[in-house]
Amino acid sequence: MGAEFDLCVVIDDDEDILMAARLLLRTLFSEVLTAQGPDEALAAIAGRAPDVVLLDANFGRGATDAGEGLALLDRLLVADPELVVVMITAHAGVQVAVTAMKHGATDFVSKPWRNERLLATVRTAAALRRSRRAVATERGKVATIAAPAGGGTSPLLGAAPAMARVHSLIARAAPTDANVLVLGENGTGKELVARALHAASRRAERVMVTVDLGAVAEDLIDSELFGHVKGAFTDARSDRIGRLQAADGGTLFLDEIGNLPLRLQPKLLTALEQRQVTPVGANKPVAIDIRVIAATNLSPERLHDEAHFRQDLLFRLNTVEIRLPPLRERRDDIAVLVDHYVEIYARRYDRPAPRVSPAARAALEAHDWPGNVRALRHAVERAVILAPGPVLDAEDFSLGAPPRIAASAVVTPAAADDLNLDRVERRLVEEALRRHGYNISLAAQELGLSRAALYRRMEKHGL
Repeated sequence: MGAEFDLCVVIDDDEDILMAARLLLRTLFSEVLTAQGPDEALAAIAGRAPDVVLLDANFGRGATDAGEGLALLDRLLVADPELVVVMITAHAGVQVAVTAMKHGATDFVSKPWRNERLLATVRTAAALRRSRRAVATERGKVATIAAPAGGGTSPLLGAAPAMARVHSLIARAAPTDANVLVLGENGTGKELVARALHAASRRAERVMVTVDLGAVAEDLIDSELFGHVKGAFTDARSDRIGRLQAADGGTLFLDEIGNLPLRLQPKLLTALEQRQVTPVGANKPVAIDIRVIAATNLSPERLHDEAHFRQDLLFRLNTVEIRLPPLRERRDDIAVLVDHYVEIYARRYDRPAPRVSPAARAALEAHDWPGNVRALRHAVERAVILAPGPVLDAEDFSLGAPPRIAASAVVTPAAADDLNLDRVERRLVEEALRRHGYNISLAAQELGLSRAALYRRMEKHGL
């Protein structure tokens, strides 16, 4: 499916830094442009709309006052006030970071960076840019969110009765500030519900900050959510604003909330109850005004198990509870979804939209879709790419049961002689995901990976 975001621009005078950033960020972005100075940077950005700009604070040899970086930051934001800029510097200091934020920077990172921290910061910044872009179009959709008719204006397509209830709950809950818990299997569209809620809320013109707790290393979650002050731990070389504080005035979407460690659940509960957050290592709390939307694929039994999830936190999060039905419970919507994705991928790959045969439609509607809408989307994308003609038949969607493999085997006999590491890795990841119905935790466990590592490989291979 490709990278998660389109374009990142990195501006730094150090060629080694540019190379390191380009190699790291290509897992997130389809294109990473680099520039070594202001003029080169402005030329690279001209006519483009980057998801994120990573901007060095100093360019001249020996410069440490961040004057050049701040001046370029001002020029960039005059040209595009909605641009998302993350400041990078080897001479951060609290004052430089605070000044950069006052000038309009979204966040900052210090050199040398930790790869996990940089990826988390840049992913959040890119999601912010995407959210800002979506505000204008999403506000136009507000009037149609409650309408279940599959006219395509809502990102949550479908007219099945189970989806009609989802649309109704969104329409009623969105204008309030009530916290919402979205339940559903992997691939059902929980993030789409969160974005629809935000777009129809009174906070729609403010930021929506997304934190995927399944993709953040456990030892980084505390700092990621609550922030930290300089010296709070070994790598805390400067103050950092947490995601709760970054969402002030807007919406905080906590995806995969079931991955929040038990030790941090009381801290989140306190922050939500008192409407204030205390960064790691700080003594004074900071007031916050946020609306929280959380999502999880946990079963009701696991969610209501005190040994796994605190019930007082659950009560705080699920003022309104929205359950997204799996695709097998809304089979009448499959045809609408298939046509929608056929058109999308035909445009993306610049080819005529193929027609789906009646036999293929029947097979698609009969399939149980353990990976839900996400798996359907991937199946349609593969079919459009590999279609031998203008009509898609059932076999084009690869709906048959996947062949079983041993842990050390390759997916199919035909691939036994293929020793290309990337292709072998992709096949194994795909097999693990199919085998476990796109349950990320189980697939990661079988592959011997952490959830975050599996997410990175899924992004790498476009899965």
